[in-house]
This record gives sequence, structure tokens and C-alpha cells, in this order.
Amino acid sequence: MTPPTASSPERRKPLNRDRVLRAAVSLADRSGIESLSMRKLGQELGVEAMSLYKHVANKEDILDGMVDIVVGEIEVSSGDGDWLTAMREQIISARDVMQHHPSGVIESRTLITPTMMAYMDSVVGIMRDGGFSLDLIHHAMHALGSRLLGFSQQLFDDSDDADMTPEAKEAMLAQFPNIMAMLDEITHEEGTVVGKGCDDRIEFEFGLDLILNGLEAKRSTD
Repeated sequence: MTPPTASSPERRKPLNRDRVLRAAVSLADRSGIESLSMRKLGQELGVEAMSLYKHVANKEDILDGMVDIVVGEIEVSSGDGDWLTAMREQIISARDVMQHHPSGVIESRTLITPTMMAYMDSVVGIMRDGGFSLDLIHHAMHALGSRLLGFSQQLFDDSDDADMTPEAKEAMLAQFPNIMAMLDEITHEEGTVVGKGCDDRIEFEFGLDLILNGLEAKRSTD
């Protein structure tokens, strides 16, 4: 018997594809994408796992559908104003959505869904309206990469730096003097010291602005 984890009113709601996919997003956001299974999703909805197959083909179909749910929450620019402002606002909206949905489902997929294609089409549209050549747009999308969807790969996790013992810091300083000098000196605008953990939003926007301003300079001379 499937444990009825959903509330009674929720269990009485009829199942449909949208409800199944949104429940999958919610489960993955709470427990990680690796926790998602047909059995656990059935528990989330208060139904037997087999009932889900009336609305989704399999787990792969669920994962692709989850991408559409998440990407569909990004606020797409209306196209008003200059391209740089429109692009920045759209990408910051994407980042806010990814922060709200930390499961990493987008990174796990290789299939480009229709919703993802529509989002990327809006990105191309912003740059075309801004006067970019199609060739430069192609280069720009490669340069922006996953930032278009509100995330970027980190080189390393420095969250444990604050827990480093004085002896460990001394050893690190002797072996890696340049890195340690950087960690000791750099502070962020909001006063967050690198050794106590970077402010991911500041770092994301710093990199984003470098790329967008560079693209604007390139567009102006192209």
C-alpha cells in the first residue's frame, strides 16, 4: 500500500500531466534530483506509481517535463528598452528561478525541449533587436553558456575555508602563496570575506556584466 503523503484535499484532485510534473519538481527541489523515482513521486501525490503512467511515459519523460516547468517560470523580456538591460534582466530572472529550483534538473538533460527552444529563441530575439549580426549572436551564446539559464559552473567550493586551522592556513600559505594572498585580501561589496564564503550572486553578476559589456563593445565595432 502506498503511504499517502499528500494531504486529503490534494489526494482528491484528479491527476494530470501538469500536476505530476509540478509534484516532481517540488520533490526534487526538496530532496535532490537523485531522489526522484516513480515510487516516491507516487507517494508525493498519494497514488500508486502505476497511476502516473497514464500521464507520463517514464522517468525520462518526467525529467524533460520538469525542465519545461522550470524554464517556463523565467520572466522573458518584453523587448522594450536597450538589448543589454533586457538581456541582463532576463538572465537575472533565470538565476532567481534556478535559486528557487536547486535540483539541477536542467544540467542533467541533453534533449532541448520546445519550452527550452522558445526561451533560447527569445535570447536570440533580444540580440537581433539590439543590432547584433547572427554570427555575433552565435558567438555570444557560446560565451554566455549556462549563464543564459541562470547558473555557471564553479571551479571549486571555498565554503570550508573558514574552518581551516591556523596550522593548515600556514601550510597552505607556504605551498600556494598567491591563492592565500587573494583569500586574505578580497572582500565583496556586501562585506562577505572570501574566506568565509563567496557571495554567489555577486560573483554571478560580475561575470555576467563582464560578458555583456564585452558583447556591447563588440557589437558597436562589428
